[in-house]
Amino acid sequence: MKTKHTKTNAVWLWLGAVTIPLSLVILFELLKGNQAVMTGWVFSVMAPVERFFGRLWSLVPFSAAELLTTLFLAGCVIWLVRAAVLLLRQRAPLPFLRRLIALGTVWLWLWAGLCWLWNAAYYVPTFAQREGLETNPYSVEELAAVTEYFARQAAALAPQIPREDGGHFAEALPVCFDQGTELYRNIALEFSSLDVKAVKAKPLLCSRLQSILGFTGVYFPFTGEANVNVDAPACLVPATIAHEMAHQRMVASEQEANFVGIAACTSCDDVIFQYSGYLMGLIQLCNALYSVSPDAWYSIAGQAFSLELTVDWTDNNAYWQALESPAEDMAGDMYDSFLRSNDQELGIRSYGACVDLLVNYYKSKI
Repeated sequence: MKTKHTKTNAVWLWLGAVTIPLSLVILFELLKGNQAVMTGWVFSVMAPVERFFGRLWSLVPFSAAELLTTLFLAGCVIWLVRAAVLLLRQRAPLPFLRRLIALGTVWLWLWAGLCWLWNAAYYVPTFAQREGLETNPYSVEELAAVTEYFARQAAALAPQIPREDGGHFAEALPVCFDQGTELYRNIALEFSSLDVKAVKAKPLLCSRLQSILGFTGVYFPFTGEANVNVDAPACLVPATIAHEMAHQRMVASEQEANFVGIAACTSCDDVIFQYSGYLMGLIQLCNALYSVSPDAWYSIAGQAFSLELTVDWTDNNAYWQALESPAEDMAGDMYDSFLRSNDQELGIRSYGACVDLLVNYYKSKI
């Protein structure tokens, strides 16, 4: 029989388990508007902690993030099933309710951790602000000029890429992951905030599931790992590695991470990454250009696209079109809502911020 003292300790334990994460979430909501506090936290505490975790988990060859996520979600399902079974057997709602509260408390702890180990990065000065990059308005002609520049650069590099029969991209992906540790060396000379000791990105075993949900990779702040979908078209995997590694450097915005990843690729010494970066940038730029001047887009595609570039372009479009589904739309909407809840007004539906940076940064290189 439980003593009164034991019951009192249990009550205090439950109370602490709920109030501590709830207090952390409330504190985050109160402080997130204070940029100075968030900046101090992110760059003095959060980033060093995550980089330590990243170096620690780099000792294992697989994605710890993927394993931990799988175990956690499986544990939640088992917990719910067991709670339902006990409810049906015992006809006692109170134990069932306690189990639901316990599971909710675990998710509350998870949300509190996410707030302080990642969401805080949305409330510091943006990468463009930290590095003094311009995002000035530009003309359609300037957009078209940068788009053509990317198309010609990609077309020139495309024949240098290993290819299978039919001209399909055939570079071995393990080589790309190995080479990724050198990816940021050159761009860090220009942007000092990117000068961080590199940690190797990791391929995801459940990459097909990522594709079904519409994602090409994910940064996991609890382990500091950059995780990459390797089921997606291989021609864009190197650029995706660069994108996820940008998050390791506290570039939180998806669109800024796109720009940083592209800039890292195009400035590095590896032809594979250069090509992949120009291809990813070309996709972003073409989407923007087509929406304002379809004729300019068709003209560039007709004049600048090489045979090899066209094959990769077609392979990428065909892959994602084949996987379009309500599941992808639902996952995209959920992530879009998550970003907007952290004051990321563009969400994931707009390429505007990335294109703004690309045009302003690369127009001087033409």
